[in-house]
Amino acid sequence: MAAREGLSASPKRLPSWLFYDEAGSALFEQITELPEYYLTRTERAIFESYAGEILQAAGSALTLVELGAGTATKTSILIEELLQRQSRALFYPIDVSPSALQEAVIRLGRQFPQLRVNPIVADYTGGVDALNRISGRKLVLYIGSSIGNFEPEESVAMLRRIRRSMRAGDAMLLGTDMAKSAKILVPAYDDAARVTAAFNKNVLARLNRELDADFDLDAFRHVALWNKRDSRMEMHLESLRSQSVFLPVLDIDVAFSPGERIHTENSYKYTAEMVETILRESGFRLEQSWYDRQKWFGVHLARV
Repeated sequence: MAAREGLSASPKRLPSWLFYDEAGSALFEQITELPEYYLTRTERAIFESYAGEILQAAGSALTLVELGAGTATKTSILIEELLQRQSRALFYPIDVSPSALQEAVIRLGRQFPQLRVNPIVADYTGGVDALNRISGRKLVLYIGSSIGNFEPEESVAMLRRIRRSMRAGDAMLLGTDMAKSAKILVPAYDDAARVTAAFNKNVLARLNRELDADFDLDAFRHVALWNKRDSRMEMHLESLRSQSVFLPVLDIDVAFSPGERIHTENSYKYTAEMVETILRESGFRLEQSWYDRQKWFGVHLARV
């Protein structure tokens, strides 16, 4: 189990997917609305400015597929533009959360009567066999900078698996947060309202709920760091005192010394060269990129 392996490691770690139970997903939605968290609104602004250009470059008679779609809020901008170009459209949102997909189906159905939404409950990181069964030209959306949560070699391996699920002529739209000053990056992961701190600590709260652990959340502090060498933001949980935590379901005691940390997330920040490299190594051909005025965020069209 991931918790046993990570808490027994040195240094300790926990996988970032543990953030996203119902409570964690609600906290993340709050994060996307915070003034410090520029990522969501900046990517949205790119779509608002360039949706027409993006779809023109992607090609005609498109079917949209979104990996890790959640409630597909930003995707509405592209869907609206697509429906101005073709009278009807198909959209396949893919996510591990049935409730998020159901919300997307209801909202998009009301907003776009000409749109047929076919949700797929799946973990896209292993590739999506269903993509091969979707006829016509596809534009696969992998937006929201989700790629940044994977190690570079993991990103390439995952993109290769996704590419194998696509056909010649299909394209991918990849969203990446770009490397920039720590003065901008750190507050985005350590906001004044402490929402991100609660999101980070939800990993421990989830272990308490699901594994009957006895983590004292007040005995850990949220730490956000910019690792310039590796071009990534890091999140950690730091023990404020010497303590021991018991996880009865796993039948393990985990000791912490003061200042000892659990590494909970990496979020890689890309340069243009990094984007081109991961796409090339995964078998895609980068065709065009769009950025906001400050080049804080990038959206990249790559072809199979």
